[in-house]
Amino acid sequence: MSDIKKAFSDDDIRSFEPNEKIGLISCINPEGLPHIALITTMQAKSPTELILGEFSKGLSKEYIQKNNNIAFLIMTLDRSMWHGTARWTHLRKEGPDYEKLNNTPMFRYNTYFGINTVHYLDLIETTERESLPMGSIIFSALLTSFAKGGAKTGTESRILSTFGEKLFNQLDSLKFLSYVGDDGYPILFPLIQCQAADSRRLAFATGAYRQEIEAIPEGKPVAVFALTMKMEDILIRGTFRGFSRHRLVNLGLVDIDWVYNSMPPAHRQIYPEVEIQPVVNF
Repeated sequence: MSDIKKAFSDDDIRSFEPNEKIGLISCINPEGLPHIALITTMQAKSPTELILGEFSKGLSKEYIQKNNNIAFLIMTLDRSMWHGTARWTHLRKEGPDYEKLNNTPMFRYNTYFGINTVHYLDLIETTERESLPMGSIIFSALLTSFAKGGAKTGTESRILSTFGEKLFNQLDSLKFLSYVGDDGYPILFPLIQCQAADSRRLAFATGAYRQEIEAIPEGKPVAVFALTMKMEDILIRGTFRGFSRHRLVNLGLVDIDWVYNSMPPAHRQIYPEVEIQPVVNF
């Protein structure tokens, strides 16, 4: 695990500037459950402050204003990664940061949407720059693929759609897990080896990020976010069931009870299914 520090370096700040990166925040919903969102506009305004540019309305922007404690994770194209915690402080709908974000190449020439709100967060702590341990991730993913068939629930009724299940089972898709720690801040880390045993359960070998995985309390509500390089993504929530041995491999298991489509423009809950209501007030 990387060393912890209280401020970003100048090199960190420069690394966060491109929109071509993965930026994730984990926040806490009104029920006290973890929620993960992809926000590629995340940048460091200073060594001790982060900003987020909002261009589509998702649940995360509501949640961070009600419970200000968040976890963040930034991964650049060279597979360098930082993760830590921060605290939301305020928002602005104009000013230098608003102008700066709207003048980035992604938004300057975008006909359909731009940044409408800038959110500000005080840094609590962050890791040093670290690299993904690709060797242990690949080995753990192969073990998971071999053993996950033994962890099926045996229940035929679906929770994840076929699309969602295939997304989790792509060996090149990225997965991240979060839960709420005892200090009231979310904990967020990569879980790239995670795959779907079936449509109702996720499974993962413990080789990569073993220390973080083994720290998850059994019975804890967790969120798992899956993302492809085509920017297809899906968020699930479920209960961590601890570890059990399947086909000679020790697997961590998450039983799914909630699925959310976090891809714009139509963010919505997929499971349990929510009845679509007609718009009657314009």
